[in-house]
Amino acid sequence: MQVSVESTSALERRMTVGVSVERIETEVNKRLQQTARRAKVPGFRPGKVPMSVIRQRYEDAARQEALGDLIQSTFYEAVVEQKLNPAGAPAVEPKSFEKGKDLEYVATFEVFPEFTVGGFEAIAIERLQADVADADVDNMLEILRKQNTRFEAAERAAENGDQLNIDFVGKIDGETFAGGSAKGTQLVLGSGRMIPGFEDALVGAKAGEERVINPTFPADYQNLDLAGKTAEFTVTVNSIAAPQLPELNDDFFALFGVKEGGLDGFRAEVRKNMERELRQAIKSKIKNQVMDGLLAANPIEVPKALISNEVDRLRVQAVQQFGGNLKPDQLPAELFEEQAKRRVVLGLVVAEVVKQCELKPDDARVREMIQEMASAYQEPEQVVAWYYKNDQQMNEVRSVVLEEQVVDTVLQKANVTDKAVSYEEAVKPVEAPQAA
Repeated sequence: MQVSVESTSALERRMTVGVSVERIETEVNKRLQQTARRAKVPGFRPGKVPMSVIRQRYEDAARQEALGDLIQSTFYEAVVEQKLNPAGAPAVEPKSFEKGKDLEYVATFEVFPEFTVGGFEAIAIERLQADVADADVDNMLEILRKQNTRFEAAERAAENGDQLNIDFVGKIDGETFAGGSAKGTQLVLGSGRMIPGFEDALVGAKAGEERVINPTFPADYQNLDLAGKTAEFTVTVNSIAAPQLPELNDDFFALFGVKEGGLDGFRAEVRKNMERELRQAIKSKIKNQVMDGLLAANPIEVPKALISNEVDRLRVQAVQQFGGNLKPDQLPAELFEEQAKRRVVLGLVVAEVVKQCELKPDDARVREMIQEMASAYQEPEQVVAWYYKNDQQMNEVRSVVLEEQVVDTVLQKANVTDKAVSYEEAVKPVEAPQAA
């Protein structure tokens, strides 16, 4: 087998492979002999068909099969011999494909980039420091109460926070429009569910009252036919219900699985959950900064094939998440290319950190993570046992732990500054950057 390799770009390789006619004929004959043992030809007993007849009937198919298999097998032999690491399937173009002659073909493919990860010292990390204060727990109790608000009929004018049952008909320039009318809709005033001005105009209304209101659709409204236009809504208020917050009692605590300890026991359980959320939020923000730093310090070119594969995965995820009748390939690739490239680059960089630093998942940390996740359930021991019986789940946990070890490795050399913040600031999600 003869092999020559040409670099056509930083990552693309054009490899020419020559396979001797002797090897081709050996493979063809091997397939013909296999065919001869099972072929059924009229006038001959199975296994007794003359090779000349077998060759006449089956040689073309055997040759095509042999050539296809030889291209596949010799390609992998060649990349091993040349110490190449393909990042995707090759595009194969035969150069010489004639019977009785050597086979020569050209395989064009991309390879994984070769690089060394560095620049840890230049990565700046802001590590948040926070505690769960009593006031934070008090605030969380109020949030939980509001989330479990009941509404009771009220014989008064509507106020912000009330739940109204309404019918409405919307028109623009005297014509109704799609989605502009409904009956029996439940609407909490002040929730921001409707377009600006709609809910405000119903404050002070009474049950049985009809109001005509004229809110304006935002200029950036998702339906471009309505964006920026002023509509006329005729709204009938069917009923008004006032919010009633539940009392902090045993019935309320039982909604969250706390059946003992009264208010003190419930507060302790809420604090424990908040502390777990706090740890996870701080850890997540540190990890994001580390990953951003690794990307900035290690710009690499990545194979287009890997990005394309990641785009396909993101398309499938989008369809699964949002449903509808769309097929993944109907979503424009451009929507996912930036995210896909980030994922691919980050995956390669993190893998190289693992390789360079010879990291392996720490068994103690794996168990600690499983116990942390299990602590959110009523029977944590069963959850832990389930993880250890499920290889796929265990591998996912090991991958997360390995990423955490990568983060720890970078933090040892990075420029880390501690910053004391409130609980609210620590758990607040990081806002995505606005598009220009």
